[in-house]
Amino acid sequence: MLDSLATWRDHTHKSLRQSMKALDALLNRSSSPKLSDPLPNEKILENIYRSALRAADHGVLRPWRFLLIKGAARDRLGELFLAAAICQDPQLPPEKQASLKQKPLRAPLILVIISNPVEDPKVPIFEQELSAAAATQNMLLAAYAQGVGAMWRTGSMAYDKTVMVGLGLTAAEKIIGFLYLGTTSGATKNLNDPPVSQFFKEWNA
Repeated sequence: MLDSLATWRDHTHKSLRQSMKALDALLNRSSSPKLSDPLPNEKILENIYRSALRAADHGVLRPWRFLLIKGAARDRLGELFLAAAICQDPQLPPEKQASLKQKPLRAPLILVIISNPVEDPKVPIFEQELSAAAATQNMLLAAYAQGVGAMWRTGSMAYDKTVMVGLGLTAAEKIIGFLYLGTTSGATKNLNDPPVSQFFKEWNA
């Protein structure tokens, strides 16, 4: 009986520690605008990727996919950004052209989160896009929990047809965002949480 009690206590303590770690990530996660090398190791990255697969997903449709952009592929993404911007504005100033080409170099790894909708009579496209966003949030939390800097970015390039075609998206797909990952090399964003009561109100019919 004592062995059973000790086992129960160990299990309870382990569960409590896991809960505290999860709550720490949920309550304290912040974005890291400045990222640099080194890239997280493969085990850490795998944990981040696996967390995406646990996103809320009505119908278990897995309506998302992800592109990994690293190494020289970041330069090619910068060229794609530049080509898209010049299509929008052929008179784009040289300094803005240079800035666009450099954007993908702000982190050693970029994940392109793509909503890849599935035909289903019970699950609207909007819900599937929300699932892709939930997968992104999961990865942000998994990154923070492992000490990895992360920043979810969108901007005009996320909605540009030239970029979508260049990345191989189909007509039905959308870019939900670019998730930049790397080692935090500057201050993180410090946010002051407003009172919970500002957003949570009891409903009285």
